[in-house]
Amino acid sequence: MMFKKILIANRGEIALRVIRTCREMGIKTVAVYSTADKDSLHVKFADEAVCIGKPASIDSYLNIPHIMAAAEITNADAVHPGYGFLAENAKFSQICADHGIKFIGPTPEMINKMGDKITAKETMIKAGVPVVPGGKGLLESIDHAKISAKEVGYPVILKATAGGGGKGMRVVWNESEIEKAYTDAKIEAAASVKNDGIYMEKFVEEPRHIEIQIAGDQYGNVCHLSERDCSIQRRHQKLVEESPSPFMTKELRQKMGDAAIKAASAINYESVGTIEFLVDKHRNFYFMEMNTRIQVEHCVTEEVVSFDLIKEQIKIAMGERISGRNYEPQMHAIECRINAEDPYNDFRPSPGKITVLHTPGGHGVRVDSHVYAGYVIPPYYDSMIGKLITVAQTREEAIDTMYRALSEYVIEGVKTTIPFHLQLMQNEDFRKGNFTTKFLESFKMK
Repeated sequence: MMFKKILIANRGEIALRVIRTCREMGIKTVAVYSTADKDSLHVKFADEAVCIGKPASIDSYLNIPHIMAAAEITNADAVHPGYGFLAENAKFSQICADHGIKFIGPTPEMINKMGDKITAKETMIKAGVPVVPGGKGLLESIDHAKISAKEVGYPVILKATAGGGGKGMRVVWNESEIEKAYTDAKIEAAASVKNDGIYMEKFVEEPRHIEIQIAGDQYGNVCHLSERDCSIQRRHQKLVEESPSPFMTKELRQKMGDAAIKAASAINYESVGTIEFLVDKHRNFYFMEMNTRIQVEHCVTEEVVSFDLIKEQIKIAMGERISGRNYEPQMHAIECRINAEDPYNDFRPSPGKITVLHTPGGHGVRVDSHVYAGYVIPPYYDSMIGKLITVAQTREEAIDTMYRALSEYVIEGVKTTIPFHLQLMQNEDFRKGNFTTKFLESFKMK
């Protein structure tokens, strides 16, 4: 079944990314936008555009009735949710199905199985996928948390069962910290995801954050497209991603790839998705979570295996089969997230008007962005304004190309993370691949 028109229930660079692939496939597109995004490029490039509400996400990009109304009045036969917002919302997926509109992603049942981290962990244990040791089920009280911590052994980490992006997450090193950490985690989880359920795991020290890109179709076929290393992160928010991981071995890739396929097959997964793992210094790996959507950093994988993941996602939704084979990285790619933040001031958000913009180019350089000179970055959404990706034959060459490209990248009028990335690309430990998720805790801006 070929889609005639796809509504993109998202904004910014990912909306523009989907529009570009749809145009190549001969599919019409509908952009939705808040009043704050009326001048965004995704609105200008789509075949049709519908305003769905005021700037606040709850009034626009999270407003399911408004999005469904836009889909119906434009006769869209499919919805692409992008990432964030409603991308992993089972209710939205079900409403689309109820209205005869294809949700380009997994079914509500699949989202539910992996959206709740306790349920996901239990599913992985049954599938034979390694998981981080931890207490069973949700913590019911501070006393329950103390008892569980003694059983698991300090340090432990408290996590929101429905969380993401580090929300509702606290590391606890001894019993004296439990009460405050438990209370703070529940409050933050309730505020960010409207679910204050908290569970506990053993805290893996000196970990790498390595994820496996997978794809599954409606016929039970699943394959993986190698790994991405996302260990350079600040407060659990990724800043740099690369593929292949400098920590990876051929044997470990085989084991992690097999585990990721087991994980996806356990729920008969349909669509593209990502299985995220923590990997300790001894290369033991543990399932962390599954993202049932396209990832921000999907372009890194696209560059090293020469594969359009958005096109694959759409084709799977149309009922086509995946290739069925596993992919090995043929090149090395690095992505730097360009955020409107001030790295010299604790990465404080820096919304405002971009007065001057010059994007880099040349061999091995890709820029995914929705901004332009004169564009006003609204204060209501995520601060990412673009992604700079470089690809080369070796990691060293990819880093050198990235440094050159960053040096060419000019954004004036707002503060950005470009100075941070420039310094990181010259950091000796980073260049040698000597880093964990804690790397930025000791990194100082010069």
